Amino acid sequence: MKATRAIVIVFLLVAIGAGVFFLPMRQGFMQFEGFVQSLGVIGPVVVILAYVVSTVLFIPGSALTVGAGTLFGLRTGFMVVLLGANLGALSSFLLARTFLREKVARWAENNPKFRSLDQAIGKQGFKMVLLTRLSPVFPFVLLNYFLGLTGVRTGAYVLANFLGMLPATFLFVYIGAAARDALAGPVDASAGFYQQVLKYVGLLATVAVVVLVTRIARKALREAEQFEGGSTLTGKPRLDPHHEPASFEKMMIVDDEHDQRLIENCHPPDWTNPTPARKYNLVVIGGGTAGLVSAAGAAGLGAKVALIERNLLGGDCLNVGCVPSKGVVRAARAAYDASNGSAFGLQLACAPAVAFATAMERMRKLRAEISGHDSVERFSKLGVDVFIGNGRFAGASAIEVDGQRLDFHRAVIATGARASELAIPGLQDAGYFTNETIFTLTELPRRLTVVGAGPIGCELAQSFQRFGSQVTLLTDGAEILPREDRDAAAIVRRQIQRDGVRIVTGGKIQRAARNHQEKILTVTIGESTLEIPCDAILVSIGRTPNLEGLDLDAAGVDYTARGVEVDYRLRTSNPRIYAAGDICSRFKFTHAADAMARIVIANALFLARRKVTDLVIPWCTYTDPEIAHVGYYETDAKAAGFDVATITESMNHVDRAILDGEDEGFARVHYDTKSGQILGGTIVARHAGEMIGELTLAMVAKQKVGVLSSTIHCYPTQVEVLRKIGDAYMRTKLTPGLKKVFEKWLAWRR
Repeated sequence: MKATRAIVIVFLLVAIGAGVFFLPMRQGFMQFEGFVQSLGVIGPVVVILAYVVSTVLFIPGSALTVGAGTLFGLRTGFMVVLLGANLGALSSFLLARTFLREKVARWAENNPKFRSLDQAIGKQGFKMVLLTRLSPVFPFVLLNYFLGLTGVRTGAYVLANFLGMLPATFLFVYIGAAARDALAGPVDASAGFYQQVLKYVGLLATVAVVVLVTRIARKALREAEQFEGGSTLTGKPRLDPHHEPASFEKMMIVDDEHDQRLIENCHPPDWTNPTPARKYNLVVIGGGTAGLVSAAGAAGLGAKVALIERNLLGGDCLNVGCVPSKGVVRAARAAYDASNGSAFGLQLACAPAVAFATAMERMRKLRAEISGHDSVERFSKLGVDVFIGNGRFAGASAIEVDGQRLDFHRAVIATGARASELAIPGLQDAGYFTNETIFTLTELPRRLTVVGAGPIGCELAQSFQRFGSQVTLLTDGAEILPREDRDAAAIVRRQIQRDGVRIVTGGKIQRAARNHQEKILTVTIGESTLEIPCDAILVSIGRTPNLEGLDLDAAGVDYTARGVEVDYRLRTSNPRIYAAGDICSRFKFTHAADAMARIVIANALFLARRKVTDLVIPWCTYTDPEIAHVGYYETDAKAAGFDVATITESMNHVDRAILDGEDEGFARVHYDTKSGQILGGTIVARHAGEMIGELTLAMVAKQKVGVLSSTIHCYPTQVEVLRKIGDAYMRTKLTPGLKKVFEKWLAWRR
């Protein structure tokens, strides 16, 4: 296709040249130009109107642009085209905005890709319009209507449109003016050498700008597609004024010695809030990962910082998330290994018994030890003023916490998210657990139903099954782990089912009931009805941002049901206030919150311009085997405009995986065939979370797939699977023609 296009372009250029030199085009042009000049002002007006009409009717105006340069010369032609193109673009924009915007907005509520683009263009309309206008690669007539469907402001559109058209308009009008010079005869020597040099330098500079900006614009649009904060299309949620967050008494066993130690560290019972400073460089609301990193980092750089937390410092990660869940996962894995050691020569006199209470106590003990790192005492020693209580905005630059006013230069909202609730009749009366309460168990439920087959649901379903529960994993979707590649999720599903978990897909819960100690879920699957009896229910269906009680409207901070709205630099609609972590991001991971907090420190306190879209964020589901991923999935990379190729290498080709008995899995890398740059990848292996770091580092360094081939690993290790992918990529470079050249060279060398 590219070769055919090049041949056509060359043919047209040759034909035009032949016409100029061998056909009577020059005489015809002179006559037509004389006619146009005889029209006076009417000639340019007609061209302007023709440009407006062609733009509204989706007719490309490149020919008119070049023609204007040919008829009127560089100066007049440039002004005519600029006026006509801007009027035509504005007409198309207003037509789309008036008649189609509301319909598209309703449709886009269920289209995440357009929703994220609409958000990006609405927030950074001037930049996005300017970039796409500066590059002629983006279709002019279609883009006018598309931008009318988005949330960009009309004023920003007009100004960016005008400025963005200048280089490309100059380029095309100049081509027409050059044709005019060729048709009109030899250049007048009196024009001057320097005038000609200036003209050609301007042309080259314009071409350079167009090429460079095209690349920048494409990158900006890809960032817009990747970025998903709150959407302006969803509207503000109706917050429950009576919502009460789960208190630490429900998250902990308050009379347990280990949990008592954690509470003393992270919510000291006798704590007295300090006297507020006159003004803070940074006030942080929320003591989870994003809040703690923001506070510690800013204080370490010399800022005066206040940190507000109403519950337990450490947030979900320490108290009810990553730390306790991975302690439970590790204990369950030990139970599994003890029961399945015969293949390795392990012979036990009796079947291993699981002491569930001991496993949970181990988790609580280790959690309490880790809690010292997030303690009130530690942050106070760092110079942070720690306030225990409910913080709410009292204006654009002030926060109140339990009657005390904290004035700030900058603030960070880092209040995180909580487990989403299910509106199922009878569920409240039947009773259920979430991740906030499940870790208080000291007795193993005989039968456990897990509602939701995302990462948390799958991890805990497998773990409790390995402890000895009879687990039913229930999802209303068609499969478990819906975000992951289907073949990756299938490997995890097979292992979970081998462990004994019953998986029910496509199930809609109609009601819940309680019969003495037994709980019963009534579920419909298609036309059939199923009753699932159990002793405990764990609900894990997603996360809801903690927006209640902040009084964001008083601070002028925009938010939706998806959380606080931020731009690429994590600024809210109030430029004094930033947000980080689960409250504003679709990446609801501890490490993502940590990375965003570092961006906030740089941007809020030191006038940096770091962007969250530059982050390369991996994630891992800690089932056995694990699924780890980073970057694009294949379909997303194709949608972003990349020419994608994929290499998959099975773990059963890796010696260490075979020796470990962990050879069911694979590694997969997606890359751009044009540049060889790594776009993303997935690893399914028992230690995938440890292995994905190498691929993440390669992406951060913008390396090509070939670097995986040149990276040396210790032998034998499972991460060698990435070197095999690199080798497979290098083999694609050895074409039959190149191989013949090598064969001849080596034959000559013999």
